[in-house]
Amino acid sequence: MSRPAPRRLLDYGPITFPAAMLLLFFVLPFGIMIAVSFFHRVQGGFYEPAFEFDNYARFMSLFFGNVLGFSLGLSALIAAISVILAFPFTYLLVRQRRRVQVGWLIFLLSVLSLSEVIIGFAWSTLFSKTAGITNLLVAIGLMDESVSLTPSFFAVATGMVYQAFPYTVLVLYPALSRLDPTLVEAARTLGSSPLRSFFNVIVPGLRNTIVATLIMVFVFALGSYLLPQLLGRPQHWTLSVHITDQAIYQSNMPFASAMAVFLVLVTLGLVGLSLLLGRREHAQ
Repeated sequence: MSRPAPRRLLDYGPITFPAAMLLLFFVLPFGIMIAVSFFHRVQGGFYEPAFEFDNYARFMSLFFGNVLGFSLGLSALIAAISVILAFPFTYLLVRQRRRVQVGWLIFLLSVLSLSEVIIGFAWSTLFSKTAGITNLLVAIGLMDESVSLTPSFFAVATGMVYQAFPYTVLVLYPALSRLDPTLVEAARTLGSSPLRSFFNVIVPGLRNTIVATLIMVFVFALGSYLLPQLLGRPQHWTLSVHITDQAIYQSNMPFASAMAVFLVLVTLGLVGLSLLLGRREHAQ
């Protein structure tokens, strides 16, 4: 069924409220943030209207360039690990009975109900020296004494993967549940092993879905704020943490706005790419 094109002004009524909310709570604040990013900072934590590129030039300095590179690299690593773990898990999940699938989906949704603060403090406890998992390794004889695993890059990556894993599974689940099972059966009939069928049939057939999921998790990890602070050192802070540090603690709103503009533009670009891949897969 084709929907007729709107011809009267009244036909645009259903989208008036969502468009107004988008304009009020996204377009307008984003425009103000862009304007402030060109302002000049003055002493005392204030700023005045101007049109200068010093904030963006400072953002491209060596220190903040390293911060940007670390944030992008960390987000890419979290996205890759999450998809590598979630894809085979979801593939095995959709092959289970309906009752088992529902149970696992409810469990994943319950994990999503946990706030980032709870997740961060839970992992900081598990990685601590006094009550952490290293005490269990000492008890079974694999370690001589317990050690603290936080703050560290490993702790940050583990916490972020734990947080992103349920989202990754829920994004992959619809595509894998719609996969034609006869494709795998045909590959097995032709002599392919289960592992070879998985990599030669399943993975190539869902290539666009995998790429879109990688982009989604990348964007999600790029905005992580609390976990890098709770589980890592200052050198493990993401760009979102530095934006907050500049805006609140350094009272440098123009520079924080410049970094936030870049982060929003990168996020919008990746979301647009994800939508484009989704349309191509739907067309195929």
